[in-house]
Amino acid sequence: MAAPKKGRRSPGGQGRPGRVLAFILIAMVALVGGMFASGQTTPRLGIDLAGGTSFTLEAKNQPGQPNAITTTNMNTAAGIIERRVNGLGVTESEVQTQGKKHIIVNIPKGTNAKQAREQVGTTAQLAFRPVLVAAPAGKLPEPTPSASSGTGKDKGDKSKDKAKDAEKDKKGKPSGTPTASAPGSSATPSGSHSQGRAVTEALKAPQAPKPPTPSPKPSGGPSNDLQKQFAALDCSTKEARSQAAKKAGLAKPEDDIVVCDKDGQEKLLLGPVAVKGVDVTDAKAALDTQRASGWQVQLKFNGSGSKKFADVTGQLAAKPEPQNRFAIVLDGQSVSAPSVRAAIPGGSAEISGNFTQSSADDLANILSYGALPLSFDIVTETTVSAALGGEQLRAGLIAGAIGLALVVIYLVVYYRGLALVALASLAASAVLTYTIMVLLGKAIGFALNLPAVCGAIVAIGITADSFIVYFERVRDEIRDGRSLRPAVERGWPRARRTILVSDFVSFLAAAVLFIVTVGKVQGFAFTLGLTTLLDVVVVFLFTKPLMTLLARRKFFASGHPWSGLDPKRLGAKPPLRASRRRPSAPVDPKEA
Repeated sequence: MAAPKKGRRSPGGQGRPGRVLAFILIAMVALVGGMFASGQTTPRLGIDLAGGTSFTLEAKNQPGQPNAITTTNMNTAAGIIERRVNGLGVTESEVQTQGKKHIIVNIPKGTNAKQAREQVGTTAQLAFRPVLVAAPAGKLPEPTPSASSGTGKDKGDKSKDKAKDAEKDKKGKPSGTPTASAPGSSATPSGSHSQGRAVTEALKAPQAPKPPTPSPKPSGGPSNDLQKQFAALDCSTKEARSQAAKKAGLAKPEDDIVVCDKDGQEKLLLGPVAVKGVDVTDAKAALDTQRASGWQVQLKFNGSGSKKFADVTGQLAAKPEPQNRFAIVLDGQSVSAPSVRAAIPGGSAEISGNFTQSSADDLANILSYGALPLSFDIVTETTVSAALGGEQLRAGLIAGAIGLALVVIYLVVYYRGLALVALASLAASAVLTYTIMVLLGKAIGFALNLPAVCGAIVAIGITADSFIVYFERVRDEIRDGRSLRPAVERGWPRARRTILVSDFVSFLAAAVLFIVTVGKVQGFAFTLGLTTLLDVVVVFLFTKPLMTLLARRKFFASGHPWSGLDPKRLGAKPPLRASRRRPSAPVDPKEA
């Protein structure tokens, strides 16, 4: 009967505490090594610590939809804007509704923050429109019947001069940054050529668009007033492009419109909306390795969008340049205007041309997240300085250091030698928390803000509380007359239940807080939940094995006055197992 008791291991597999301790130490070394291997050794900082841009969007009803500003549409718009910003790789962006018709957007300072702000500012409906007329960005001669008869030599010369100027402008642009809306892009269906799918081709060399010829005027085409407006439009200035975009944004889907391209190199007269942006289900940038044509944008449509896109590309393919092109219009501006050489069925297409990775990502991001149920104006924009946040961070860190120092003083005074166990466990928890935060910043874009720092400071108390629960259980066993080694093992199951219940409550509170809140409060909840989980890991895999090993050391096992486990100071009863070592003492028959 006695032999099995002698070979029985402690609960939780702690019969080999050295192996368990080695496991968590190896895991800590691996995490630290991974942190240095990632090239990032400091956590990412949020907008309140690193600075950034904050602006407010005000919703507007679309023409013909006076009651479009609803809670559902506002939440949908906020979600799309957030995905659009995050699609650019901006970390810790904050997008949340405020009131009935405002959305607050916070973009931290970073390499992509400016790019994200520009795309978030373009929040109107996305649409595909056929190109009716294309021309250089400058003003054109007013259309007259003699424009194409050979008698208007001077006007023809001026038009040629404008075409030459436009070509010079294009040649003067950096070779690595092609324009997404230039005629040099093309739309092709996804899949190989051998499968017999339709293929569209781009113009091989950049060319200046030719001035439009007003006759013959296509049936059902733009009105004379719109043609005059098109001829008078000068897209070479930012103010003119802005005015044209506002006017085009007020048009109905069935109206013809006049737009500029986003870079001011071309102006387009467009027909009614052929395919809406909501029909695009996916768009992504990809490198064409088969045909070595560089970067391209692959897009997919839903069922109705596939049919409409196939119909419109089939119609455009039969028309001459530039009427074989369709423009992708966002916020009253053309972001791309590829040409079409054949119908594109199947619901999948590729837009290729002189794209760089950045420009392909931009267009794919607009196609993916461009269609919003509402349009917005930026009513306020402010730059957030990191100075105030830095001061608050320093104050918070000072407060945390003072709190930690008080905890250490209390542990040393009250627990003496056991304070070494608590301090080592706190150090292990700090290493795990720091490295995981750094790695999460690299992996999922987690950024440390002031509330998150507060959550980490609160975690010091949660972790210290777990140690105190365990220490007090061990000391209770010693008070009952047991020696240290059995006290460590018998006190663990009771302490374990209390620690798990306490940490479960803390984690549940953090999870609920993370789900029901928005913005910076989520940073507090995330950090609190993370540190609570790490507390369980540290107590089970570090604190308990370390206590088991120290219980075998004479300093602690003998109850040294500075060990924190002195039976006399704890008011212990006579040892329960002393009678087993004394042959002369009476032996309880049950124990025998």
